[in-house]
Formats: sequence, C-alpha cells, structure tokens
Amino acid sequence: MKFGLRLRGGLLATLIMFGAPVVAPIGAALVSSSALAQTVQSISVEGNRRVEVETIRSYFKPGPGGRLDQGAIDDGLKALIETGLFQDVKINRGAGGQIVVSVVENPVIGRIAFEGNKKIKDEQLGTEVQSKARGTFSRAMVQSDTLRIAEIYRRSGRYDVRVTPEVIEQPNNRVDLIFTIEEGAKTGVKSIEFVGNVAFSSYRLRDVIKTRESNLLSFLASGDIYDPDRVEADRDLIRRFYLKNGFADVQVVAALTEYDPEKKGFNVTFKIEEGAQYRVGALDFRSSIPNFDPNSMRAYSRVNVGSLYNVESVEKSVEEMQIEASRRGYAFAVVRPGGDRNFEAHTVSVVFNIDEGPRTYIERINLRGNTRTRDYVIRREFDISEGDAYNRALVDRAERRLKNLDYFKSVKITTEPGSSSDRVILIVDMEEKSTGDFSISGGYSTTDGALAEVSVSERNLLGRGLFAKASVTYGQYARGYSLSFVEPYLLDYRVALGLDLYQREQKSNSYISYGTKTLGFSPRLGFSLREDLALQLRYSIYRQEITLPFYLANCNNIAGPAFNPSPAFAASQVPPIDLSSTNGLGCYSDGEASLPVRKELANGKTLTSALGYSLSYNTLDNNKNPTDGLLVDFRQDFAGVGGDVTYLKSVIDAKYYTPLVSDIVAVARLQSGILTKMGSDLRMLDHFQMGPNLVRGFAPNGIGPRDLNPFGTQDALGGTKYWGASMELQMPFWFLPKEVGLKGAVYADAGGLYDYQGPTTWSATGETTTTRNSNCIPSTINPATAGTCTGLVYDDSKVIRSSVGVGLIWQSPFGPLRFDYAVPLSKGKYDRTQEFRFGGGTSF
Repeated sequence: MKFGLRLRGGLLATLIMFGAPVVAPIGAALVSSSALAQTVQSISVEGNRRVEVETIRSYFKPGPGGRLDQGAIDDGLKALIETGLFQDVKINRGAGGQIVVSVVENPVIGRIAFEGNKKIKDEQLGTEVQSKARGTFSRAMVQSDTLRIAEIYRRSGRYDVRVTPEVIEQPNNRVDLIFTIEEGAKTGVKSIEFVGNVAFSSYRLRDVIKTRESNLLSFLASGDIYDPDRVEADRDLIRRFYLKNGFADVQVVAALTEYDPEKKGFNVTFKIEEGAQYRVGALDFRSSIPNFDPNSMRAYSRVNVGSLYNVESVEKSVEEMQIEASRRGYAFAVVRPGGDRNFEAHTVSVVFNIDEGPRTYIERINLRGNTRTRDYVIRREFDISEGDAYNRALVDRAERRLKNLDYFKSVKITTEPGSSSDRVILIVDMEEKSTGDFSISGGYSTTDGALAEVSVSERNLLGRGLFAKASVTYGQYARGYSLSFVEPYLLDYRVALGLDLYQREQKSNSYISYGTKTLGFSPRLGFSLREDLALQLRYSIYRQEITLPFYLANCNNIAGPAFNPSPAFAASQVPPIDLSSTNGLGCYSDGEASLPVRKELANGKTLTSALGYSLSYNTLDNNKNPTDGLLVDFRQDFAGVGGDVTYLKSVIDAKYYTPLVSDIVAVARLQSGILTKMGSDLRMLDHFQMGPNLVRGFAPNGIGPRDLNPFGTQDALGGTKYWGASMELQMPFWFLPKEVGLKGAVYADAGGLYDYQGPTTWSATGETTTTRNSNCIPSTINPATAGTCTGLVYDDSKVIRSSVGVGLIWQSPFGPLRFDYAVPLSKGKYDRTQEFRFGGGTSF
C-alpha cells in the first residue's frame, strides 16, 4: 500500500519559555504555561466545512472556573484525532490567550468499488469493510479494510491474495475508494502427518479430524482448505478421541503448520504423546448430602468395571446422575467425578462424589445472535428457565441440543454474575447459518435403473423450527413425488409430529412382470426416550393397484377389469388369436403373469389402513460412516384398521460394528421378519420380497417361493417369514490417500425366505382347481404337463441361500457408491442369481 499517514499523535511536553507564540503541529499543543493559567474566553475554529464549530469545541472540557489547562487541551486534541473526521488538526495560541483549532477535514467517500474479485462477490465484501459510501474517508480505516479483505480470502483458502487500495480524488473534497484484488490460487492442505501415534494409525486418525488433504475431487468440498481455526479444533478432536479410548494421559502437544512454496500449500503435523491405555479398576459412589443414597445412582452410570476408561462415558454419567438428583428434589446437587490412577496396573478407580453445590438461581437467559430463529425455538431446548436452580448438567444438555438442531454455525452458553451473589445470567451466543437446501440428485442401480430427483427442503421454516420438504422423482423404473412436514414440538411437548404424503409408481422390469401404483398418507409421532433410544408411532393409509401390459393379462376367462379381447380384436392381431384354443389364449400357455398378480389386477385398487411403531436403539459413533456401536431397529405394523386387508407384520434388523486391527472394521448383521395372517386372505403384494437385500449374489425378488408354470412369467411370490445373517470386514486401501474415500469389503451372507400364504386358486372360470392330479403337486411337478394345471403351482422349499463376495465402497463427493460381486454357494432350484450389483446416487 502506497499512501502516507499525515496524522501524528502525542503531546510535546516541552515548555516554551518567554511566552513566545508557537504554532503546534498535529498531535501537539504548544501553549505557554502563562497562557494555560489564563481563563479562556472562547475557542476559535478554522478550516471546518461539514463539522459544526460547537461540535469541535465540545471536545475541550474546561476545568473549574472555566479554565483550560494543558491536560484538557491535550485530551481534546486526542479526542478530535480519534474521531477519524479529520485529516489534520493544529492548535495555535491567538491574541489574549485565545485557542485556535485549525482542522483539515477528511474527504467524503463518493463510492467504493472492488476490482479483480471473482470468487467473492462485491455484496459480501461491501458488508465486511468498515469504509462506506457517503462516509468519512480514513486512511487508518482503509488499512484495516485491506487486511480484512485479505483475511476473508485466506479463510476461503487463498493465501496468495494481494489487496491494493487506491484513492482517486474528486472535486468538493470527495474521493473514490478502489480495492484492487489479486485473488491468487486456492491454498490447500498438501499433507497431514501424525507424530507419536502408536495405538492408532495415521489413516485412522484422519477419520477423526475435519481437515482433509487436497486431491483431484477437492473442488467438490472445502475440507482441504487451510483454516487455522479448524486445525486448532482438530487438536481437540484428536484429544477427545484418545480420551474416549482409554488414554487418560494423552496430550496433543502441537499442531505445526508450514507453508510449502513449491507445492503452494500447507503441511500440517500433529504431535501426540499417547501415554498408557487405562481400564476401569473400581467404581464407587459417595455422597455428602444427608439422607441421599449414593448407590441409587449406580443405575445411571455408563461406566463399568473392566471396560476401557472412557471420558465421554464419565461425562454422560455425571449428566444423568445430576439430572436424576434434581428430579428427586436435590436441585443443587453436584456430581463430581474423581479418578485414582494405578500407573503400574494401568487402571483408574472412578469415584462419583455427590455433594451439595452452591444455591444459585438463574436470573435471566439472554439470547444473542438469533436474527431469524424465534426465541421460543431456542428456549424450548432448555429443561430449565428463569428462576430455577442453576444446574450445569442441564445447561450443557441444552447447548448440545442447540448444536444438534443444525440451525447455527456455533453455539456457546456462558454465565455472568446476576443482581446478587446467588443469581447468574445465562448468555447464549449463536451464529446462524443457512438452513434451506435445494438439490438435484441422480443415480443408477441395477435394481431401479437410472433415477433423478429434485428436492427443496427447509429445516427451520419461518424461523419456527419446522421442517418441510418437497421432492419429485423420475426414473427408468420408478417415479413419484413426496411432501413431508415435521413439527418437532407438538403442543410445546418434546414430541415430533410428522406428516407424509406420497405417490409412487414402480414399473415392470426384468425382475418383476408387473408394475404398482401407490398413493398414501402417513402421520407419525416421534419420542426420544433417551439419547440412544427412540420410539415412533405411525398410521399409514395408502391405495395400491397393479398394472400389467395387456399381453400378460389377456385371459379371456378373467372377469373384472382384466383385458378381455373381443373376437374382432383377436382377428386383427398378427398372427390372429384363436380364442377357442387353450394353447393360444389359455391363462398360462401364452406367457401370462402369475395367478396372484392377475387376481390382484382383477380386484382393482386396494386400500390398506395400518397402525405401527418403531423402536430404535443407536450407539453408533458415526451414522454415516460407523466404525463402532450397535444399531437395532424393531418395527411392527397392524393392517386392519379399516381398509381391505388385515395382517400383522414384524421386522427386526440389527447391525453391530467393531474395530479390529489395522483399521479393519467388522460388521455383523442379523435380520428377520414375519407376516401373520389376521382374518382375511393375504395378498401377494403384502408378502416379503427378498434378493440382494437379504443375500447378496441374488437378483431382486430372486429368492423364495416362485410360480413354476413354465409357460408363464414365473413371478416371485414372496414369503411370510425370512431370516438373514451376514458377516463383513471393511478395510481401507492403505496405498491410496485417505481423502479418496475408498474401502474394500469381504463378506459372507446366508438367509432364507419361505411360507407363501397368498392366493393359489381363483373362483373365476378357468382359474379354480377342482381336481389336482399328480402333475400339479409342487414336489412332483412335471414341466411338460404343468400347463394343464388351472391352480397356482409354486416352489416353497426351505432352502438356505448363502454367498460370499467382495465389495468396493466409495464415500464419494457425489454420494455413497457401492459395487458388489458375490458368488452364491447354495440356492434354491428356481432362484435367480445376479453376481454383480451396483448402486449409488449424488446431490449437486
């Protein structure tokens, strides 16, 4: 920057003898001591154009008797300089001891412009700088603005930025201010190294931190941009990770960053001192509160003897105990954990001390920074309010809940002294962020083909904490739309009300001969029983119908809406259809869909009305990319609250993740389901349909009971019972950068689907089995004579399907992608296999 600074501060304390008149430069008041002793009758002002004389005089404060001493003149001079209104200020002594203040006013800024900026818009830069159009020009402020612009670019990863201010003088003491910006290339993180880590590999620790190394796909994310605040936060993440895994003595000594001019990026190195790994050697509970049984808190402890010493478990135990003590009437109880380390045995004896804390009350809760979010949306996350006893555990819980809302970039709750010693004021500082999303998603899978989705969602609708989403899906085999709305606090209770309206159309493809159309509505209520346990109650009502091409539903014996060709239509076909021939238009001989499908088609639209609930237990360390923890989901739905069908459907799905050696994660999965008939006959559409979702290596709808007529489409019929078990090992590719996001998997699956209980006969002419000969018995079916059977002939053998395979998992910037190649080891005689499978999607 090439501009001079004419303001000069400071007071020359030199006393000029003989009372000679002196002109003081800016920043100095040279007035004789005899003059200072005089009573100043007036202060004269020269050179001002915009600033009023009285305004300038007001900065000089006479002492008792209206006398101005040297200190008062010095203070006035400094105050005038600090206003930033003047380019130059001089103080002279006139005749008769009069003080003459000569000023040169700073110019007025006519306009502010930014040149060379492409990555950051003018509007954003304009809000960041202090200099404003029609405001006073200040060179000190321009310097500050220059540094601020450079800092904004550095925060976005451009450390080579150059900002040059230029002042263009205009008539009438006005100037134009131009900031010329050379943005430079993005400065990323070229390498991340860890020093001193033994228990955990560098590959594993890169999962813990938020900073990422630059790679070919970095333009789709921002984690590789060097941010010193993020690096500092990563130090705490590493420390918390070690403390969670038993390393009570861990220290992240430093996070060293070095700019590499050759690579034009930063090298980041974390220095770690791990220490020993500790386990819990003993667990004790003590209380100094009269009549309070400390052992009653044992049920609220998440710390167990023999387990790894986990600081997070200790903190959660403290929170649960303190909240429970408050519920029992001990509002001021404080739980303080203590630990006695045995350095030789590497154990920690944990003691929870329950004491009577200071009697402090909450005077006020002040909210700062929520310009859009309503106050009540924030206050309802607190379990305490003004006037209640101050409970740090409840405050910490409120802070965690506010962060989990995902409405704010940052949330920090601090305390300030209240109006008395037993009062505190809670200060909630927040920085809001955008909560609306617009996404265009696309993907492809071997099941659904090409698929695209456009969705608009808002997590904080109107600042009231409401969630709303609208989406439209259009694909090769699947189409539809959905509308969702969630009120997280129904009637001011911590109960979430959700409403879903949806329409889906599934077209026939190579795996199913029929299509389905579904239109439904589902209200639901969600309850958080604990942080790891959630309950959902729901009601579903939907209308469903089957669609078929005419050539799969053209049996002339079918009554109802199924296609019934007229003689004229039959004669017009090439070749002509012989309606009298059982081999030409018979219900099976020309390749028709299975009996349950055609019966459902003839029944028309079916209404299902069901009540259900889900119970979920979740202790995963990361919901998107878990490496440790348990996820259990149990669901039941009862259909028959009105509608056309009745059944009870129960499903359980459990996944367990545990880390093994060298960053290998083991995944065990168990799943099972049962469909129980509750009065009316079960539809084929209500049965479970299984394939690679149960045992990989099989096609969609590829396993279980199947129509065996060799002249039909041999549709999968589904089953009322299924079970599945899977074991998988997921491992990284150590030779690839962590940021690529690729993992490999090897797995073995086993499972079964059986017990079809849908329709096997039909009362329409030509569809009822009046007699069954040996050719129609499933166990002795003869394909050569199966066409003579008028009832449904199907296979329902209880064969265990199993497979082994390998997979490629990519947590790509385009979304999660997975490729699987599995080889079936055992299968049913009529199962359909599919060794390769691919699925994934993206949002952009």
